[in-house]
Order: sequence, then structure tokens, then C-alpha cells
Amino acid sequence: MNHPPTIGYVTLGAEDHGAAQAFYDAVLATLGLKRQHEFEGWTGYGREGDASGQSVWICKPFDGQPARAGNGVMLGFYAQTPDVVDAFYAAAMANGGTDEGAPGMRPHYGDGWYAAYVRDPQGNKLACVRPPAA
Repeated sequence: MNHPPTIGYVTLGAEDHGAAQAFYDAVLATLGLKRQHEFEGWTGYGREGDASGQSVWICKPFDGQPARAGNGVMLGFYAQTPDVVDAFYAAAMANGGTDEGAPGMRPHYGDGWYAAYVRDPQGNKLACVRPPAA
């Protein structure tokens, strides 16, 4: 039996949609993701031709309350190479992100674990990781 991916999508709140779009356009492009959908204050990012439906969405919260970052919540992206981790971090820093841990080895997570940590303009924490080869 063919099962769908375990995680279908992630939604991140953003008060300044334009700033969020500029940030995610640049940062997610380093991972091969781009805008796939836009409607009424929602922007969805995914991989061209990917039928899995996995995506990242930015929008104002549906309940009308202010967007805020979750304490202890982090969205992690896998990278194919350490250079992609570096590019992800550089794009985040150049587009309104803040540093939560520059690219580098993280031996306390395992041998060969290379990662960078940032916050988007809204304060959501993101990781980009090149885990050790299996």
C-alpha cells in the first residue's frame, strides 16, 4: 500500500505578509522550493511537480488574533549538502532573519551533523540541517 507523507503541510503565522514572502521566497529557494499557491493573504511553497502535497504556508492566523512564534516550536528542513545549509542561512540573514546558530558542525547531535538555526521576521524558528550520511 502506498501511504502519503506523514507531514502534509506546515502553516506559519505572519503579521507582515510582504516581509514574510520576501523572506521565504529567498530562503526556501535555497532548498528548491518556490511559491506554488497564492490566495487571499495565503502563500504556499512547495517543489515544482511534487504530487505529495507537502508544503509550507504563510498567512495571518485564521482566528484573527496576532501571529506569534511558538516557544519550543521549530520547523526543520533537510539540505543535500553543507553548502545548501550555508546558503539557507545567508539568505535568511539577508532577508530579515535573525541568527539562532550560525552554520557549523553540531557533534552533540551526532557525528557529521551540520546545521544552522534562524528566526524569520515574525520570530518563527527554522533549522536547516545536513544530517550524517546513512
